Order: sequence, then C-alpha cells, then structure tokens
Amino acid sequence: MGNNTVEEFTALIAGITGRIAGQPLDDQLESRLNAEFPAEGAEFDRVFEACKAAIAAGWMCNREAGGIKFGRVIKPGEAIHGFSVDVVEMDACKGPHHRHPKGEIDMIMPLDAGAKFDGRGKGWLVYPADHSHSPTVTGGKAIVLYLLPDGAIEFTK
Repeated sequence: MGNNTVEEFTALIAGITGRIAGQPLDDQLESRLNAEFPAEGAEFDRVFEACKAAIAAGWMCNREAGGIKFGRVIKPGEAIHGFSVDVVEMDACKGPHHRHPKGEIDMIMPLDAGAKFDGRGKGWLVYPADHSHSPTVTGGKAIVLYLLPDGAIEFTK
C-alpha cells in the first residue's frame, strides 16, 4: 500500500482520530498522543512517509504563500471524526497569525534534524480552544500536519 491517494491517507488519519474523538484538547491529550503514537513509532512514521510521498506527488501542500507550502487535505467530516486535516511544509519561517476557536492538534515532522515547530521537535503538540499564535518553524524544514475540530480556524485580520 503506497499511501498515494487521498482515500488511503484518510484511512490512515482515521486510525488516529478514531482514538481521540470527543477528547478535550489539552495537555492530557498531548501526553496520550505522544504515548500512543510516539514520534519513533510505526504509525507516526507511516503518516510521515505518506506526507512526504504526497507532497512529492503534488497533491499535498499544493499551494504556496510566503515560502510556506500548504493545503487542506481533508475537509472536516465523519470519515475523520469531525476533524479537518491541513498539512504545511515550512522552512525556517513564520506563518500567518491565527486563532483556534476549538483548539489544534499538531503532528510535527522535521525534515531537517534540528527543525522545530513553535519550539517543539518531532512529536505531538496540542493547543487548547481559543489559543492563538504565529506558527513558527526554526532550525530548518519541517512538515506539520494539523487536525482542527470542525475545521475551525480564524486568521487574524
């Protein structure tokens, strides 16, 4: 299975969202994700490899602005338990400031060894509802997959 289609990728993500659906987005969920889908684990690697392959194939991160490649991969829906999936590829840069009305779950996949997203290396980062930030990658290039409940995001004007 090559994970080269949106359908295959959706199935891969559903395996994760199915285990966290309905959970509050907080530190406890972050700890759980890092324990159940560790950065060095097989499931994390499968998603990472699928992202790299899909970006190379051109259907993921197919838009670009300000040096950031990005794109919504899966719209929020039943298939992935009400989350949406967006993927960005950032190379030592800062993204547009935005707010997460319902929180955000980030899967951080460094392409360069020292790359960090908001100061965090490879693994999971969970932001609670109402959190806002300018997503920042330092130390190289990274892919960040983010899950948004109901696809909720508000870019700051």
